[in-house]
Amino acid sequence: MEIAGKVAWVTGGAKRVGREIAVTLAEHGCYVAINYRSSSKEALEAIEKIKRFGVKSFATQGDVALRKDVERMVLEIEKNVGPIDILINNASIFKRTPWPDISEEDWNEHLNINLKGPFLCAQATGAKMVIRGAGKIINIVDWAGERPYRHYMPYCVSKAGLICLTKSLAKELAPQVQVNAIGPGPVLLPEETTKEERAKVLKSVPLQREGSPKDIANAVLFLVEGTDFATGSIIYVDGGRLIA
Repeated sequence: MEIAGKVAWVTGGAKRVGREIAVTLAEHGCYVAINYRSSSKEALEAIEKIKRFGVKSFATQGDVALRKDVERMVLEIEKNVGPIDILINNASIFKRTPWPDISEEDWNEHLNINLKGPFLCAQATGAKMVIRGAGKIINIVDWAGERPYRHYMPYCVSKAGLICLTKSLAKELAPQVQVNAIGPGPVLLPEETTKEERAKVLKSVPLQREGSPKDIANAVLFLVEGTDFATGSIIYVDGGRLIA
């Protein structure tokens, strides 16, 4: 797919990896819409950065886990930017939840945002892509969806579900729409990570270093523009963490 002039929606695109994806797409001539739940300041900053590349841009507030919000956001994006050609399901939460203390709220919050959200966004945009005859959906998963680690069970389960959702959508939306996923490894570790914890994480990565948001954005570029013959694929950008 030629990326210039296409319309992309990056969920959770106000900060961190989502912002890098949004800015990188804009840098290559893509019109970019982002949504946010509460990060209005960061969203405005992201839009200002995107506008520097001379492309259409738009930010909307909404919760991807609520169908009414998703449907409204899609209509707003179509009105202000255009029909959505590319959906990047990036919005996600990542919270430490030790097994004995996992609450029903913890479980629901992770599954709603990390799995139900991408489903709702894909459902709201995918059918329209099929009608137009082309489209790309890219889900941001995690290597831990394949190899779960301790103290983050709801998160890991949600990402494992998103891997399956990727493959299911790829079948449902073929041949017009390609659906793939990117599985980051250690990229932007949580701010509360101690020096000792960081060293332990990096020691477990074959490449012995932390990845960057740009690594993920570049993988997005490949799946959008580099090939139209991949669907149902999971690309791990994890420094080899999955095989360690």
